[in-house]
Amino acid sequence: MTQQAVPAGLGDAPRAGRVVRLPGVYRPQEDTHLLAAAMRREGIRTGMDVLDLCTGSGALALHAARLGARVTAVDISRRAVASARLNTVLARLPVTVRRGDLLHALPGRTFDAVVSNPPYVPAPGLMVRGRRAARSWDAGLDGRMVLDRICDGALAALRPGGLLLLVQSGLSRPDETVGRLSGAGLDVSVTDRVTIPLGPVTRGRSAWLRARGLLPVHGDGEELVVIRARKR
Repeated sequence: MTQQAVPAGLGDAPRAGRVVRLPGVYRPQEDTHLLAAAMRREGIRTGMDVLDLCTGSGALALHAARLGARVTAVDISRRAVASARLNTVLARLPVTVRRGDLLHALPGRTFDAVVSNPPYVPAPGLMVRGRRAARSWDAGLDGRMVLDRICDGALAALRPGGLLLLVQSGLSRPDETVGRLSGAGLDVSVTDRVTIPLGPVTRGRSAWLRARGLLPVHGDGEELVVIRARKR
């Protein structure tokens, strides 16, 4: 996840609504708004059972509930779960919030749609304990520590005809996400691409990202990608 101002072209995207956050919980930003727009476009609607993985503040879960869906939201962070639960109360929306490790929080459950804005920023070294905010975006050396697990569990979590919507950075190899989901038997496409300015996190490690070939030598932007996968 990134930390930048909304770029031109995203200003008209459907917003996930105002939320409150405990310290260390991810603030809804461009990736949130991009995925919220995709959710509306792809037909998240009344009667659907929707799972929001890595819910953070609960912004996307609330957006799905406003579209009429029955929503379950999951996060491993206690502060995120507390924030999401508070936001459901403030919004007066019936979202069920669970604390747990991705799909392990809901063994055997299946959904009409799974949406996720997971941690996806490549990070040098191991995450430092106590850096609560960094847990919201740091995802290992290649940025795929959480993405790969979501891809590998998506097929089992979706009902026939079910939809996965996932947002990530171009820094964490969207082509690998497409390949993993396709290899699992899902019909996959990239539906959105937008380039935004580097924010504080990616700008602060830009030299490291360039040295690893993840960021162009002369580039000053980061691509965000929405990936859509459908179970046959």
